[in-house]
Amino acid sequence: MTAIDLRFAIAEALERSRDRSTRLTDAVDDNDLVRQHSKLMSPLVWDLAHIGNQEELWLVRDVGGRDPVRQDIDELYDAFQHPRAERPALPLLNPTEARAYVREVRDKVFDVLDRTPLEGRKLVENGFAFGMIVQHEQQHDETMLATHQLRTGAPVLHAPEPPAASGERLPAEVFVAGGPFEMGTSLEPWALDNERPAHQVQVDSFWIDTVPVSNGQYLAFIDAGGYDDQRWWSERGWAYRNEANLTAPRFWRRDGDGWLRTRFGVVEPIPLDEPVVHVCFWEAQAYAAWAGKRLPTEPEWEKAARYDPETGRSRRYPWGDEDPTPEHANLGQRHLRPAPVGAYPLGQSAYGVRQLVGDVWEWLDSDFRPYPGFKAFPYKEYSEVFFGGDYKMLRGGSFGTDKAAVRGTFRNWDHPIRRQIFAGFRCARDHRPD
Repeated sequence: MTAIDLRFAIAEALERSRDRSTRLTDAVDDNDLVRQHSKLMSPLVWDLAHIGNQEELWLVRDVGGRDPVRQDIDELYDAFQHPRAERPALPLLNPTEARAYVREVRDKVFDVLDRTPLEGRKLVENGFAFGMIVQHEQQHDETMLATHQLRTGAPVLHAPEPPAASGERLPAEVFVAGGPFEMGTSLEPWALDNERPAHQVQVDSFWIDTVPVSNGQYLAFIDAGGYDDQRWWSERGWAYRNEANLTAPRFWRRDGDGWLRTRFGVVEPIPLDEPVVHVCFWEAQAYAAWAGKRLPTEPEWEKAARYDPETGRSRRYPWGDEDPTPEHANLGQRHLRPAPVGAYPLGQSAYGVRQLVGDVWEWLDSDFRPYPGFKAFPYKEYSEVFFGGDYKMLRGGSFGTDKAAVRGTFRNWDHPIRRQIFAGFRCARDHRPD
């Protein structure tokens, strides 16, 4: 890619991210922007100004060497200084001020992009700092989308329906032969530090579900008394099930003999053929035990997603090395729901596994750890401070994840109790030759 092409690609990614941030914040009035819709989430106006502040810190001040725009607000928008529950009480920028601030920062960023050599310094090599900021904004856009799911009131977000399932008769699971494969990356220019470096991992043979677990399958677990049977739950999972009084995925409620869910302000019957979403790790783990299976590990998931047994190499994405298109995966908030299980045949992996990217983040039975040879870059607070904490891995992205943050090596993590995120799962099992 030439320098001109790279600058154009960066500008397009920055504009795509900002367009999405604008749609998410313009969809509601100022009262909704400053309100905290859940103690799990920041007010939408905090997210917006935080996006601008991170952009100012890294691109205007560091990369561009420019004078600060609003150094006086750095502490207010430092995510490590103030827990989400406390942020509404801070003297935050109001919606008008926040919008003006992010516009001013972005104008300076485009000037920095025009004038900065994208080489010679690790932070700017191949536009890394700009890519990091694009991913940061898109991650907060998905967080803001989750906040919209938590708000009450009439629907304000709208999108077309996702494509239907292919109609093919798919196998329930596929076999992945044991052996080594290359996990992680040392070449992806915008890969973040926890994805690096590429390294060989040995994985034993296993079976993995062809598609994510559907609402219909999960309803069978509920109907079988899965939430009331301690046999299927780990000790910690059972304790949380009782503490939180879990009886179904978040946003579900009984309606006579059936079930309804609330989705971005719309109350609707549960679509049985969609991947289940808004379940925590403990619920996913209990379902897998009830089904006689388990959750995949992170190396298993990545091998099923990336490894091509014919060539012996790991792909960038399940379908190959080309960037995602609307035919490959349900990404970028193009739709406001997962597509039915079995959709996107062009997005399947070399093993024939579907919907590994997009639709729902997938809980994995692995803790968040560094790869061998990990080096924090460009700051410890992105990954290193979270290693060893109470986190479980999530891979693959959701319908609310942008293509900039969903390559086959991208790693996400969260507390195992989290249910407001767009997370589902698929199952795996050991291979026994007998």
